[in-house]
Amino acid sequence: MTDDNFGNTQPLDRIQENFLAKSERRLLNWLCARLPMWVTPDKLTGFGVLGALVIFLGYALSEWSLHTMWFCILGYAMQWFGDSLDGSLARWRKIERPKYGYFIDHSVDGFVILLIMAGMGLSPYVRMDAAAFATIGYLLLSIHAYLAARVLGEFKLSYLSFGPTELRFVLIALTLAMMVGGPDAGRVGKMSGFDFFVAGAAAVLNVLFIWQTLVTARRLDLMERPRSK
Repeated sequence: MTDDNFGNTQPLDRIQENFLAKSERRLLNWLCARLPMWVTPDKLTGFGVLGALVIFLGYALSEWSLHTMWFCILGYAMQWFGDSLDGSLARWRKIERPKYGYFIDHSVDGFVILLIMAGMGLSPYVRMDAAAFATIGYLLLSIHAYLAARVLGEFKLSYLSFGPTELRFVLIALTLAMMVGGPDAGRVGKMSGFDFFVAGAAAVLNVLFIWQTLVTARRLDLMERPRSK
């Protein structure tokens, strides 16, 4: 994080406690050691964005053909590969650019979640308002992570033992359920079972944002509270 004068950067304390963190780290290190030199972190970032575009098209076109959602599965794999490996490869090769990497990586994260949820909202399976609610929750939690990185020097990469990789597995499972159940699965009135699932996940994200904000505010208050003489 930057100091109070936005001068030299200091390494962030990356907090990653998701279920798959250790196994994923071993796999990423194995891949980093074997990637050819022409594969660069920037190319991997672009590949991850391409994966998000594939996901968007897979959902958005599913009204015309159920089979387009197989592209979503492919897109999630592409997005994991690019997003998980770009920073890992930079650290493995010791070519990190902390300010540039931090800015690009997290700007891209916001764009990626927008593509995924917009595509889902354009599909016949999830209402756009439910998808928008989930997008808001994700972005609010992201804002908290970026603010905490600034004021605490801690960058939290997982919540409730879930991180980006676990979220992709949940979204893949949700996509497969859509393909099996159809748009009307679990429908109650104007909302399908998938609407309820996405809206429920959105509610969890928003509550987590509020809770983490209160916890962090309490920590900062105790750190900076004037001491009585």
